[in-house]
Amino acid sequence: MPHPARALALAIAVLMAFSAAAPAEAAKKKATRPAATQSRPAAKPKAKPRARPAAAPARQPLVRQQTKAAQLDRIYDEYWDASMRLNPLQATFQGDSRHNDQLPNILSAAYRQQSHDFTVEWLGKVEKIGPDGLTGQDLLSYEIFVRDARMSLAAEQFPGWMLPVSQYYNLGSIMAILGSGSGAQPFNTVQDYDGWSRRSLGIPALFEQAIANMRQGMAAGVVQPRDLMEKVLPQLDAVIKPTAEESIFWAPIRNLPEDFPAADKARITAEYKRMIELRIMPSYRALRGFIATEYLPAARSTDGLAGLPGGKAWYAQTIVQSTASTLTPEQIHALAEQRVATLQAQIAAIMKENKIRGSQQKLLRTMRTDRDFQYANADALINRYKQLQSQVNARLPTLLGTLPKAPMEIRAVEPERTATAGAVSYQQPLPDGMRPGVLYINTGDLPSRRRWSAPMQFLHEGIPGHHVQLGLQQELDKLPRFRRLGGDIAFVEGWGLYAESLGEQLGVYQDPYERIGYLQAALTRAARMSADTGVHAQGWSKRQAVDYLVKTADMSASDATAEVERFMALPGQTLANGLGELKMMELRDKAKAALGPRFDARRFHEEVLRDGSMPLDILDAKIARWIASQNSPATPAP
Repeated sequence: MPHPARALALAIAVLMAFSAAAPAEAAKKKATRPAATQSRPAAKPKAKPRARPAAAPARQPLVRQQTKAAQLDRIYDEYWDASMRLNPLQATFQGDSRHNDQLPNILSAAYRQQSHDFTVEWLGKVEKIGPDGLTGQDLLSYEIFVRDARMSLAAEQFPGWMLPVSQYYNLGSIMAILGSGSGAQPFNTVQDYDGWSRRSLGIPALFEQAIANMRQGMAAGVVQPRDLMEKVLPQLDAVIKPTAEESIFWAPIRNLPEDFPAADKARITAEYKRMIELRIMPSYRALRGFIATEYLPAARSTDGLAGLPGGKAWYAQTIVQSTASTLTPEQIHALAEQRVATLQAQIAAIMKENKIRGSQQKLLRTMRTDRDFQYANADALINRYKQLQSQVNARLPTLLGTLPKAPMEIRAVEPERTATAGAVSYQQPLPDGMRPGVLYINTGDLPSRRRWSAPMQFLHEGIPGHHVQLGLQQELDKLPRFRRLGGDIAFVEGWGLYAESLGEQLGVYQDPYERIGYLQAALTRAARMSADTGVHAQGWSKRQAVDYLVKTADMSASDATAEVERFMALPGQTLANGLGELKMMELRDKAKAALGPRFDARRFHEEVLRDGSMPLDILDAKIARWIASQNSPATPAP
């Protein structure tokens, strides 16, 4: 599951994407990375150099190449600092504290224009230098930057800024997370406290702009489904309180560091009370009142993006942005339905082979409830993951030769976090070696921790999943910051899911229930893809999609409803993980077919991982170059 910090990054990124269409959000490695649809025109042939001494022609191209790469690195570095100034919220999340006191009106038309101009400017600087002569990481950085910037510009044709609020990207919730001290906004020094106070000055204008944008959306017929907006009101009600002391925004005052001077404590406390009661709470009440009295009556009864003007094209563009896929929504829908059928057949075959009687639905209910699949105690749960680590490490060299330098430890989730933490989660190591990678196992609610789920969760979150992929990426310390500080969600989660598929080769799916557990999880992901495309491209209603997930994926009605509402609010977002996994399987099969007996799984996996995460279309091109280099051993892979 995504780390809480990555979840906040996604929330901020979604807010930005649905407000200002900020141009290089994707190039800043946000979770919902756009993909490119345009290709750069071929460069014009260069004039041949005049005759030189024999050695000069061999050296001169190298000098040009190094100079070009160095120029681009300098531009990327300057670009990153400029993007943090433009986007202070993103800077805060990245741990860049220079702009923690700023909150520009990211929903305004002026900001959208500023963002557009920003993209055009920096894209022009990079394209002026061009890709000729670049290889390796330099070529990948160029391709990723140009493609992401172009896609940010392409996204501007759709009015996402008219839809600034839903229950999944409620800017009110984002401000509450930041202002409560439970998010990326720091509250450690007097300067930190003063910084949030100044940043909060932007909340009234931001909320007023959200209302203005929604009013424009009402006039244009670009509004949210009513089902989604009804869920926003309780979210806002949970934040709105009559006094500052009752508010979530008061938490930093309750946690004032003891070493602050008494005068600063008194000043900050008085200032925060005024800020919360006279600035922040009125803004929340105004937003809540507008949604309840004006927006809800105008909200639409349709569920999919196709219910909006130009919605089908909007959805197709969204898929390209979040997945880099060239498949149409109709093709993805057909692919998902075929995968569901294939996985159902595989589960049936395992049941037959192992003489497991009854329907698949009955078997799944038994697996979820039978006490035979529970752990006796917390130590047994932790020891199971340690056992899996030993099993995987023993066989991993057959599939992967290069591992992160940082080790991975298995720890129980701290008692105070068990109520909110996921079943299994991964924390990256610190780059200075001060902290290893940590696989956290939640020992709370022990009966819900099923024995058959441990292998696939270990493979996904641990080894060879996130620990290996993110750990290796972290070691690429010479990458431009726009690549290093983040990850492409389709690549990162796609690799995690692909890692699950390696369970049999790694010897961890040792009984039929573990194999069925993995296949059922894959089936559920495929069913989500089918339902997402069903709602947004096939004319399905919310009820049809919920019923489909209940029947096909054996989900509860409440879980299915939550899933459908999530991709109603975030069209196409559920496709990235599944298409990422399928792309990696597709590339492996292509390499096998092209290389035949010379195919080496270890070298393929290392090639996928060695350059860090990237959009899937750029990964596709990179693997094609690698396959060509394997067919011509004398030619190194670019």
